[in-house]
This record gives sequence, C-alpha cells and structure tokens, in this order.
Amino acid sequence: MSNERAMSAEENIEKSKAQLVELGVDVNDALLEKLVKGFGIANMSLDASLVSASDQSELDTLKDGFMTKKLGMDDAAAKDAAVTAVMEKMKQFRQKRRGAVCYLLTVDLGKESDILG
Repeated sequence: MSNERAMSAEENIEKSKAQLVELGVDVNDALLEKLVKGFGIANMSLDASLVSASDQSELDTLKDGFMTKKLGMDDAAAKDAAVTAVMEKMKQFRQKRRGAVCYLLTVDLGKESDILG
C-alpha cells in the first residue's frame, strides 16, 4: 500500500492552474475545472495526476484515452505532433500536471467546445 496521500480535484486544479499561469496562459477556469474533474479517480494520487514525458506508454494512454475519446481525434500523426508541442512548452516542469497538459492540448487543438459542450 502506498504512503501517498489522497489529493482532491480542487488541489489538482490549483496546481495545474499554477503551472499554466507560470507559462503565461490566460486560464479559462471552467475548462480547467471540467477537464480535471473528468479525470475522476486519477485525482486521488500524485502519480496519476502527473504525465511523464519520458514514459511512452503514458504518452500513448494520453493520446488514446484523452485525445481520442475526449477530443475525438483519430489522426495519429496529429496527436503525436500535439503531444510533442505541449511537452516542449512544459519542459521547464519536472512534474507535469495532467490537468495542465490536457488543458494545453485542448486549447492548442481548438477543442474547447468538445469539453465544455
């Protein structure tokens, strides 16, 4: 059993927003909140709330899970290019918050309406 403490969606929203603000992003709070709350149980642990740029299986899960299912993307090359661009934007962060990564992907791809409805 892990000694990692449980986290709340609100804490993940706050930490994701801090990364985005540090990058100079004008954050749409409603979009960020909807994204992070949509992660469900992934909000409960630190490990699940982070994205490792060096873990190909984690990047594949991001592309197949989030980008295909939530953003409706099928083009593998477009998904690869978008993830590469976001990881480059976030290279200053050792721990990349899943909320910040998904927010940047959503905005960069112009898919806000897919999340907000």
